[in-house]
Order: sequence, then C-alpha cells, then structure tokens
Amino acid sequence: MPDRRVVGPAPADRLVDEFALVDELVDGSAEAWDLAGEIPVDVLRTAGRRGLLSAQVARELGGLGLSSRENGELTAYTGSMCSSLRSVMTSQGMAAWTIQRLANPDQSAALLPELVSGRLAAVGFSETGAGSDVTAMTTKIEVSGDSVVVSGHKVWVTGAHYADLLVVFGQCEGGAAVVVVPASAPGVHVERVPDPLGCRAAGHANVRLDSVRLPLSSLLGSPGMPLPLLVTTALAYGRISVAWGCVGILRACRSASAHHAASRVQFGKPLHEHQLVAAHLAELYVSEQVAAQACAHASECWDAGSPDLVVATVLAKHVSAGHAARGAAAAVQVLASAGARDGHVVARAYRDAKLMEIIEGSNEICQLILAQHAVAAAP
Repeated sequence: MPDRRVVGPAPADRLVDEFALVDELVDGSAEAWDLAGEIPVDVLRTAGRRGLLSAQVARELGGLGLSSRENGELTAYTGSMCSSLRSVMTSQGMAAWTIQRLANPDQSAALLPELVSGRLAAVGFSETGAGSDVTAMTTKIEVSGDSVVVSGHKVWVTGAHYADLLVVFGQCEGGAAVVVVPASAPGVHVERVPDPLGCRAAGHANVRLDSVRLPLSSLLGSPGMPLPLLVTTALAYGRISVAWGCVGILRACRSASAHHAASRVQFGKPLHEHQLVAAHLAELYVSEQVAAQACAHASECWDAGSPDLVVATVLAKHVSAGHAARGAAAAVQVLASAGARDGHVVARAYRDAKLMEIIEGSNEICQLILAQHAVAAAP
C-alpha cells in the first residue's frame, strides 16, 4: 500500500477519516475495477454521500468544506490507490465548482446538496472538432421562452456513464452558457467510450443531446457569456485536481518500485544497489517531491485568492503530468516483468499517467500558456 507522506505542512493529519473512507471504498479492488472497466455505482454513491466527490462544497450545504490544499492531499491519496476513482472525483468536483461559481443562490441551494447526497455529475466540454480549441464548440444552448433547448455531441465526458446530471457547455446568444442536464431527460444519449487507454473504470462516455428541452432554471448564470471565461472557471479546478492525482500516481510508483528493488536480488545484491536502478528510484523520488511542491503552491494560491492562480494551476498540471508519465515508465522499468501484467499498479499508472498529459489541457497547451506568461512577465 502506498504511504501517506506529504510535502510541507501536513493537512493530511486532519484527513484521517477521509483517508480511511478511501481505504474502505477501494479495499484492494482497483485492479479488478480497471480490468472490468467499471466501478460499482454503489461505491460511487457512497463516496458522494460521504463528501469525497465534492470535498470543497461548504459544510452548510452538506459538504466537507475542505480547503484546496486539504482536498489536494485527499485527491493525491485517492490517486495513489485508484486513478479511476480519482477521475470521478475530479469530474464531480468540477461540476460542483462550476455550480458554485455560476449558479444563483436558489440554484446552488438546490443543486449542491444533491452532489453531496449520492447523485453523480459529469462535465461536458470536448467535441469531435473542439478539444483544446473551445471556441470551435458547436453545441447549441437556445433560450426559448421559459425553456432552454440543448443540441450537440460531447465526447470523452469523464464519469458520464455513471452520471445523474451533466453540466454542459455550449454556444448561446453570441456567447456561451452552461446548463445542467438530467442524464435521464428525453433526447440524452450516453454511450461508453470503448477500451480507453487510461482510467478505464472512470466511466468515459460520449453524450449526444438531441433537442433536449429543459426548464429555464437549468441555465447557470446568464446566457451569452464569454466561452473561454466559462471554461477556465471549471478547468482551473480540473487542472489542480488532475495535478494532485498525478502526485498520487508518483507516490504509488515510488512505493512499488522501492519495495521491489529492496526485496529483489540480482547478481548477488539487492536491486536498489545497482546504480542504474538506484537512478530510477532517485528520479522517482525527485519527481514526487517536485510535483507535490508545485501542487502545494497552486493550492496555496487558490486558498489565498491569489491573482497567480491561473498560471500556478497550469504549471502544477504540466509539471505533475509530465513527471507522472516519466515516473510511471521508470517504475515499469524497475519492476520489469513483475509490473508488466495488465491491472498491476505500475501498469495502470503507465496507462493512466499518459492520459493525464492530454486531459484538462494537453502538455502542449500548457506550454503555450506558460510561454505567454513568460513573455508577459519579462522585464
């Protein structure tokens, strides 16, 4: 089992019950979930009812009221156990954060308690022709009297297979809007993504919306808002959550590699005493520490309301995802055939971490944003 060591001040000390809940829910099932491509929905609903899936929702609304730093450590611990469960946490957390930022008080009072009472949610951004380029989004949200009509096709919606509610972004009145769509509404069609590379049990699905008519109260905020602003609202949460999840991947890989290298004997001495293997272990440790520090900084910016938040979250996501992908590859190398079995913790990490370099802003998109910041910040 991965350890729980953290970098810097240890908010994990205040999360004993939440860590215990993750242990209880996963209970050694991550490999089986990965191979089956499914997390039992009762596990997810229990996680939702216990606040795990939207941990930053305020206590007065039924949530845990965690800070970003506390939620980050909880996310990292969950990610060290099961990246698919962590992905569902990220998706539901993004939905809750979007509602918190955009909904009016009546909508927040109605929707947020649902997300901490066992109902499940997912967020729809990407489309076939609009991945990183959100301005190419073609989903339409049209206001019609006291109704809204939603038409479009979203792809790779994490958690949509399990979701009761879909938070959908689309074009509206010369700008953009966000609408909360019940997955059971007429005209909503959810189809699993077959055989995803990573986070196989996270419920990735494509969602088709065929003239879905909903009450006007389903619209969050106002129609016609700037699309990049709306997407950035949700992506900031998603990026920092994915980044902390990558810290968890690195912790799991370091732990598995260190245990294997300490117990495996080759050429008359423990594997970790061979210099080339020791180099892998050292770099795994460095990657974990660097990623954790970048995430801690981003969470501190979040909790302080710092204007540096956007850049800090992009930096944390870019650094953590890159280190997780390289670290997972190193872990597979250290364990060799022992870790090359489908479903094994480092084999899962190898696949899951690669996906982290793509979602919530690919490595290349992160580099473009960081480059723009570097130029803007130049003296």
